[in-house]
Amino acid sequence: MKTNKYPPNPILLVDDEKQFLKSCDLVLRSSGFNNVVLTHNSREALPLLQKDDFGLMALDINMPYLSGKEILEKAVQDFPDLPIIMLTGVDEIATAVECMKIGAFDYMVKPVEGDRLVSSVKRAIEYQGLKQENSNLKRHLLSDSLEHPEFFSEIVTINKTMRSIFQYIESIAGTTRPVLIIGETGVGKELIAKSIHSLSGREGNFVPVNVGGLDDNIFSDTLFGHKKGAFTGADQPRGGLIERGEGGTLFLDEIGDLEPPSQVKLLRLLQEGEYYPLGSDFPKVTNARILASTNRDLRKLQKEGKFRNDLYYRLKSHHIKIPSLHDRFDDMPLLIEHFLKEASFALGKKKPSYPKELLLLLSTFAFPGNIRELQSLIFDAVSKHKRGTLSLNSFREYIAQESGITNREFEKDSDPDSEFQLPFTLSKDGRFPTLKEAEGFLIKEAMKRSQENQTVAAQMLGLSRPALNKRLHRKS
Repeated sequence: MKTNKYPPNPILLVDDEKQFLKSCDLVLRSSGFNNVVLTHNSREALPLLQKDDFGLMALDINMPYLSGKEILEKAVQDFPDLPIIMLTGVDEIATAVECMKIGAFDYMVKPVEGDRLVSSVKRAIEYQGLKQENSNLKRHLLSDSLEHPEFFSEIVTINKTMRSIFQYIESIAGTTRPVLIIGETGVGKELIAKSIHSLSGREGNFVPVNVGGLDDNIFSDTLFGHKKGAFTGADQPRGGLIERGEGGTLFLDEIGDLEPPSQVKLLRLLQEGEYYPLGSDFPKVTNARILASTNRDLRKLQKEGKFRNDLYYRLKSHHIKIPSLHDRFDDMPLLIEHFLKEASFALGKKKPSYPKELLLLLSTFAFPGNIRELQSLIFDAVSKHKRGTLSLNSFREYIAQESGITNREFEKDSDPDSEFQLPFTLSKDGRFPTLKEAEGFLIKEAMKRSQENQTVAAQMLGLSRPALNKRLHRKS
C-alpha cells in the first residue's frame, strides 16, 4: 500500500551527530511526520535546498565545515519563505537572539524534548501554510481568475459570490488546517468539500460521514474503530473511518449536532493529530485533513453551552459560508437546464423546454431545501411530463401545498425586517380592514412579485387568470 507523505514538502534535518538525527527522525515519524530528509554533512544542506522544495529546515549551530549560522544566513537570503529551526548544545542567549535577528523561526537547546520539537515543527508548517495561503489569496483577488475551474465543474453557477468562494478555496486547498463550511440544508456543502479535497492534491480518500445524532460510543467506533474485546460483540479489531481518510480528507457533516464528549475527542484530533480506538490505551496518529459542515448557528450554540469555544475556533481556521438559492437566484436558469437534462437522462426522456413563467413562479417560493429541493421538484415534473413544453401544474401544486402548510408568506407579517408588510393592522382595538382593501393590497403585492405576470399572480392568489384580469379591470 502506498504511504502518503506528510508534510507534502519535506522536513530537512541537518546535524553532524548521527544518533541525534535518528532520534529526531523517530520522534517526528511517531507523530505522523513521515516526509523527513536527514544529512550529517553540513556541506550538503544548501545543495539539498536548491534541489528540492522543502517545507522546513532544522539545523545544528556548531558543525564542522559550515556552521549552522553560515547556512542560516545563506538560506534566509535564498529561501526567504523557509522556516528554519536552530539547534545547539550550548544555552547562549546572545547566540539565540542573533539567530532570530538573522531570520530563524525558532531556537532549541539540546537535548531537545520530543514534545517541544514536534510542537515547533507543527507551528512552522502552519506558519508556512498561512504565508502561502495569503500569497495565493492575494494573487486570486488581483487576477479575478480561477486557476483550476475544472475542479468546480459539478457546481452549476455564474454567481459572483460563488466565484469568490472558488477563489478562496484555491487559496486554502493546499493547507492542512481545518475548514468549516456553513449553509442551509441543500446548498451543496458536500460538493464544496469535495472540491477542496480534489484541489488539495491529497492522494488519500475523501471520506464523508454524518455525525449528527451519533452518541459518543457510536461516534468513537465509527471514526476511530476499536480493539478486539473493547465491548461485547467486538470479536475482531476494526479500523475506523479516520484510517480510510489517511493521507486524504475526512468530511464531518452536521458537526453542530455533535455531543459534548465527542467534541472533546474531536478537539484532540485537531490539536494533536491523535485519537484512541475504543479499548486502546495507546494513541494513533493521523494526517487526514478535517473538513466540517453544519446548517446550525454555532455561535448561538456556543452561548447556550452546547458547543465548545475551543473546538469552534479550531474548526474555523478557514471558514466558508455558502449562499442560499434565494441569494443566488441568477443561477436559477442554469440550474433548471442542468436538472432538466439530468432528469431526462435518468428517466430516458427527451429534454423538454420550459415556459418563461416558470422562473417567475419559482421566484415566489422561498425554497427552504434550496438546490436539493429544486432538483427534486424538477425531477418530479419531468417524470410526469408527456410531450411539448413542460407543464407548470406540478410546480404550482407543490408551491401551493408547501405555502399552505407553512403559511410562509403571511408569517412574514410578524417579522419587522420582512419586505412583506400589511398596510393595516389586525389588532383587536384597531379598525378592521374591508374585503376590498385586503383584496386590493393582495392583488397589488402579487402583481409586484410576479413582475406583472398575470398567470403567475393568479396562481399566487388562488384565482384563475380571467378572474384576476376581471378584478384588475374593475379596479382600474
